[in-house]
Amino acid sequence: MMETLKRRGVRARGDVESKLEFPGPIRYTFCMDPPLMMPKRSCVRSVTWERITASLLAAALTLLVGLMPATRASGQVSIPAEAMPLESGWQNALQRGHELEAQQRWGEALAHYESAVREFPDRRDLWERLTRARSHFDLARRYEDQSYLQSLRSLDEPKALALYEEILGKIESHYVQPPNWQELAERGLANLDVALADAAFRRRNDLQASDQAIKAFQENIHRRMSVTVVKSRQQAREVAGNVARAAAQEIKLSPTAAILEFACGATTSLDPYSSFLTSSQLKDVFSQIEGNFVGLGIELRAQKRSLEIVSVISGSPAAQSGLRAGDRIVEVDGVATDQMSTDEAADLLKGVEGSWTELLLMDADGGLRHVRMMRRRVEVPSVDNVHMVDTESGIAYMKLASFQKTTSRDIDAALWQLHQQGMKTLVIDLRGNPGGLLTAAVEVADKFVTTGNIVSTRGRNSHEDFDYRAHSLGTWRVPLLVLIDGDTASASEIFAGAIRDHRRGTLVGQRSYGKGSVQGIFTLNTADIGVRLTTAKFYSPSGQAISQGGVSPDLMVQSTRKPVTDDPAVNPDQGDVVLQAAIAHVRNQQQNPQQARAR
Repeated sequence: MMETLKRRGVRARGDVESKLEFPGPIRYTFCMDPPLMMPKRSCVRSVTWERITASLLAAALTLLVGLMPATRASGQVSIPAEAMPLESGWQNALQRGHELEAQQRWGEALAHYESAVREFPDRRDLWERLTRARSHFDLARRYEDQSYLQSLRSLDEPKALALYEEILGKIESHYVQPPNWQELAERGLANLDVALADAAFRRRNDLQASDQAIKAFQENIHRRMSVTVVKSRQQAREVAGNVARAAAQEIKLSPTAAILEFACGATTSLDPYSSFLTSSQLKDVFSQIEGNFVGLGIELRAQKRSLEIVSVISGSPAAQSGLRAGDRIVEVDGVATDQMSTDEAADLLKGVEGSWTELLLMDADGGLRHVRMMRRRVEVPSVDNVHMVDTESGIAYMKLASFQKTTSRDIDAALWQLHQQGMKTLVIDLRGNPGGLLTAAVEVADKFVTTGNIVSTRGRNSHEDFDYRAHSLGTWRVPLLVLIDGDTASASEIFAGAIRDHRRGTLVGQRSYGKGSVQGIFTLNTADIGVRLTTAKFYSPSGQAISQGGVSPDLMVQSTRKPVTDDPAVNPDQGDVVLQAAIAHVRNQQQNPQQARAR
């Protein structure tokens, strides 16, 4: 789990997609291509003004480009470059995204588009590029995942179709909005298009068909899809089965491979947080929830043709062997990592409890060293760096890294430790906290909020509607400051929103991410696979939706990432601009108590 880039986790966020609707009558297109389902009456497909307008705009743009002169006509007015308007931010975002896509840097493209849609949420083209980047990124991860490749080998066509239908059933029963079966089917086909252009997909599935044959197959399927109306999950299943059989006949592709692309597309098309989970990914999710896993205790990222250690869990085999953030892994058991993804490295680093691995490491100065470590169970602390930052003023600090099953217990232990050290004010650091269990966030908020609502959830089904309320028993009344930033998300925003709305403390830093939805993890009966589905939206005590808007701080402080240093002589608290702003705020309130009460 911790050995992959953000395996705790690769986070995709943001959950709004706008649609343009054009008033007017519906036109109908008749064609001779057979649909991908048995027609009920005739080969008729309704076409909305949205589709017509998009086609006309594309054609108009093509015509305009074709008519553009190669040279400026004589007598044309020349406008100085400095007088021309600069490209808008969204155009720059699209251009940069296209550059990353051209280099097939799909992970970076995905992160880029995630940031872009937060800044320009109404740009549908950015959302479409985000979806495309995610398809490529997810495909690459799946085909590096040994558990997925095992599923690919073990599932025959009937079982693959049963798996797809089971996923559609979960969506129909639990997803926060009524599913659009047409879009789900079309998204599955789009996923297959991406896969057919991917070298790893072709190699793993022994696809020998020529590019020309594959193109002819795609054109045929898309013509048939254009006259196919999908209104139920049974019809979506029928489409996937027919496409898979056509792929087997025309390009000799495994039907299972084609159907699984429909299964993955069905979940990823819903929103940025819903996803298909391979067996390995499913185990990682449960490890995050439990707060422990078997491994070395490191988090990695790919950078400069090597694997850089981002963080080391205290008390883990990696920490005990002297591994530090900033070290680079050059080899794993003699296998070079310069061309290796984080998922491939994770597979090498994984192993049964008690087994050994040997790493060749490079430090920041270029020095090399060999380290041999035993894999064992690692406890992931959700609360870290508990200490007094100012003993004279009684200011205490704790870093809350995630919300998991052990968080409430860990918080209690930290609170009593700080209380015994003279805590008068508590700083809780939620920066970079991606969230976790909703119930854990509620439990932690309940330790500081006396009465009233903590969070409300609302879903499509009434069994997803809950109002979580505070209890006065066991409430800590210590003054609070909560540090947040743009990576504070989900369950972290539940806690921050409750503290803000109840005026229980002061929020310091930057606006939080804005992920205001609840996901459920569903295991499947057909195979050792799961899906993550958005089942509800959540709202702060004041009724504010967290999605998109996030939680705004009371005290805005702009800064870069929190500094990281291994030098024991350097106090990292001193270089932390946000923390220092919080400390200054506390001291000011202590020196001016009447002014603080007036606020």
